Amino acid sequence: MTGSDPGTGGASSSGDGSIRRLYEEHHGPLLRYVSSLIRGDRQRAEDFVQETLVRAWLNTGSQPPGWSPSRAWLMRVAHNLVIDWSRRERVHAEIQHEHTLDHHMEAVDPMSQAVQRRFMVHALSRLSHAHREVLFYVYVLGCTGPDVADALGIPPGTVKSRTHHAMRELRRRHPEHALAAA
Repeated sequence: MTGSDPGTGGASSSGDGSIRRLYEEHHGPLLRYVSSLIRGDRQRAEDFVQETLVRAWLNTGSQPPGWSPSRAWLMRVAHNLVIDWSRRERVHAEIQHEHTLDHHMEAVDPMSQAVQRRFMVHALSRLSHAHREVLFYVYVLGCTGPDVADALGIPPGTVKSRTHHAMRELRRRHPEHALAAA
């Protein structure tokens, strides 16, 4: 962090000395704490720590004179930043990785793959166009529900409903393959 005054109106009147003091006093423990939360991404941990310290520094102007953020307060702010970030990231990563066909298929020989493809084409051809289309976007292209909704111009709830009903119909018609379609 630099020692220059960022010139924000919400900061305390003690200038850049207060941010330097916050940094020197809390940077190490906060960095260790955040690193343990995000498991090893040091650059991202550093970003979270800096954002936490900036928020603390900006908050001192709205607090009583002499107020200084406690380490517990700083760790809570850092924790909340990490949680917000991880929720945004997790949603995208989980949906894309868990719902691809590759995730559900085992490595097999070319003949077995041909048989499976023939079965899938036959099974999907018996579904309505709308159900086939949604399954293609979700399981083949790995799109999220909102992305499918945007691409098809339908509400996200309709995507969920069509996916659910299509999978239920596949399981009903082909109970011997119900685990592969789960």
